[in-house]
Amino acid sequence: MTTVASLSLVPHLLIKPSFRCLSRKGVGRYGGIKVYAVLRDDSAEYLKDNHWEALFHVDDPGPRVPIEKGKFLDAKQALDVVRFDIQYCDWRARQDLLTIMVLHNKVVEVLNPLARDFKSVGNLRKDLAGLQEDLAKAHNQLYLSESRVSSALDKLAQMETVVNERLLSDGSAFAATADCASLDPSTSFTPRAGPKKTKRRSLNISGPVKPYNSNLKNFWYPVAFSSDLKDDTMVPIDCFEEQWVIFRGKDKRPGCVQNTCAHRACPLDLGSVNEGRITCPYHGWEYSTDGKCEKMPSTKMLNVRIRALPCFEQEGMVWIWPGDDTPTPTIPSLLPPSGFTIHAEIVMELPVEHGLLLDNLLDLAHAPFTHTSTFAKGWSVPSFVKFLTPTSGLQGYWDPYPIDMEFRPPCMVLSTIGISKPGKLEGKSTQQCSTHLHQLHVCLPSSRSKTRLLYRMSLDFAPWIKHIPFMHLLWSHFAEKVLNEDLRLVLGQQERMNNGANVWNWPVSYDKLGIRYRLWRDAVERGVDRLPFSNQIESGS
Repeated sequence: MTTVASLSLVPHLLIKPSFRCLSRKGVGRYGGIKVYAVLRDDSAEYLKDNHWEALFHVDDPGPRVPIEKGKFLDAKQALDVVRFDIQYCDWRARQDLLTIMVLHNKVVEVLNPLARDFKSVGNLRKDLAGLQEDLAKAHNQLYLSESRVSSALDKLAQMETVVNERLLSDGSAFAATADCASLDPSTSFTPRAGPKKTKRRSLNISGPVKPYNSNLKNFWYPVAFSSDLKDDTMVPIDCFEEQWVIFRGKDKRPGCVQNTCAHRACPLDLGSVNEGRITCPYHGWEYSTDGKCEKMPSTKMLNVRIRALPCFEQEGMVWIWPGDDTPTPTIPSLLPPSGFTIHAEIVMELPVEHGLLLDNLLDLAHAPFTHTSTFAKGWSVPSFVKFLTPTSGLQGYWDPYPIDMEFRPPCMVLSTIGISKPGKLEGKSTQQCSTHLHQLHVCLPSSRSKTRLLYRMSLDFAPWIKHIPFMHLLWSHFAEKVLNEDLRLVLGQQERMNNGANVWNWPVSYDKLGIRYRLWRDAVERGVDRLPFSNQIESGS
């Protein structure tokens, strides 16, 4: 039971451990630590009369209760407490800053020439001395508040690490059964053998990638940029190891049909598009966007149709629904935030499985080691990298880098990077930076060893750059250079994974977003009724 409100008035936060209980299988486990807030001014006296233990005090937010070996925090509740603590510390810091501003105004008033006409020099000196003393106290208080915020942020990172470890140790918070060993080895969770002191669980992503689960197909997938699909052109794509071709019909709307002629299995993308129909180059059979053959030269017309997928165009992208379920009525928006101008849209075909590429894109801790000749050139190696996010979220921000990041199902990564000038970082958060770069990466699963990558880059400054001749070639060159730094590593991972190595053998705290992607994907493939992080997915649609 958690009762927290108006924490700016809360002097103490308290805990009371729950009793040991037995699961249905008779395996002992400890209940979570229940967190309470006491909303009263006489909490010190209240504590004497009630047998509670202080978890921490807002003036000194260090932990008060050591966690005994073998017991676990209720991680979600503990994280909520820490977040409220940070809110309170932030409020106190603002109050301290306001106090300093008021005192500065008083100093100005005392030094005002009009005020000096009505006060003696002695009184002025006395007033100034008093104000200087108050100002010094206010500055010290502000420094203390800053320390509180820093301490609370550190505690939040530690708590989130606990959540991360708990998710792994539980196999999955949303597992349908307790037996994780029976899951698909490409996305399963198995215990790692070892000494009792280091007992833990790791993600088991090893062995050749198995055929894609049909549940993973029941999503809208962006497959092409609208700018690449002209009225008389076509875009061939692979999706889940099937060949498709996209073209515009008579109504100018895009359609997606099987890239194989019904007559003699000739690839249709070798033909042409005429009057909204795609023409086979072998015998001239013509198909509309719904897959119906509307023309058969040199023979009697037959009722022939090839497969077609639901296809939709939104916000400069073409989407398809490759699954058998009824398509959902909404498609998530992938536009950059307000104030950004799109500068580049690039498509690449990469020889890696899309899950490995997503693992890479959702990890920023590798940047100062991998991207030493591109965007991370000159970066120092932090003593601790953290990804801060809600306990049930697929988005958050990196510390110490001013980068916000989100995984948006089924295969998209969005990020906003705070910069001062190209290639340089500024500030401790994106909000503190005056200029920003926004990126969209779409990792379409072409096959078990190939990904179609759609990349969109936007800036909230210098919109005139996009009008410079051949600028798109420069952006493409830089994007490929960055990607190649990653690709050589991911290709090595893929080779070893296919030979049995586990590419998620030892997850650590900054792997949080990648782990949550794997948990989400595992839940999709197992067909659970409610997907993890579904609240965020619905709100982001």
